[in-house]
Amino acid sequence: METGIYVGLSAQVAREMRLTTIAENIANSQTVGFRAGQIRFEEVVRQVSGTDVSFASKGVEYLDATSGGLEQTGNPLDFAVRGDAWFGIQTDAGTVVTRDGRFTMTNNGDLVTLLGHPVLDPGGSPITLNPAGGVPELGSDGFIRQGGKQVAAIGLFAFKPPPDFQRFGNSGIVVGGDPDPIVDDGTVGIVQGHIEQSNVNALQEITDLIMVQRSFEEAASLSQSTEESLGQLIKAFNGG
Repeated sequence: METGIYVGLSAQVAREMRLTTIAENIANSQTVGFRAGQIRFEEVVRQVSGTDVSFASKGVEYLDATSGGLEQTGNPLDFAVRGDAWFGIQTDAGTVVTRDGRFTMTNNGDLVTLLGHPVLDPGGSPITLNPAGGVPELGSDGFIRQGGKQVAAIGLFAFKPPPDFQRFGNSGIVVGGDPDPIVDDGTVGIVQGHIEQSNVNALQEITDLIMVQRSFEEAASLSQSTEESLGQLIKAFNGG
């Protein structure tokens, strides 16, 4: 009888984690460069009183690797990644990768994010442009030119977020080290004058939210029913 309570509780914990992830996805359905989180659950089998009982793990979060749609902005400092790669930025938390390519240039020529974090080149160094060099133009070779002169290159990095990764802001992922730069890979690139939208399918997430919430309520009801039955059994055993 007690086993049923524990199984029900494990189901509630798992569904609560999924509800949290869905809520975060919906909240960021319009966030540039956001990658939706998903939860992977595993069956945990334990022996209770000589019987194998199946519990649900609390689950681990992983990223949906699907790319978001591209939106043309015409801003020469807006960039979108094409393919399986990330921009790199320098933060107080260390190197962070992101698909949000809305950059700007400081008065000193530093290329930074909208929050002021330096954007990295393929060698992992902050990028500096010429503030008086004219409009930056991204070439097919990945280099940035101003006035026909090569001045910098935006880095693209390979990174596979591990389970239970750590987000930075809305669209960033903390690397925890130095990501590997991507060179000579025709499957990835950068599109200038565009940004990548969130890859969240808001309608699907809302549908999932309703289904998971119902499932959570059913698990809670089952736990309560089991607990009440256990209480009645104890009462009857004690002659009450």
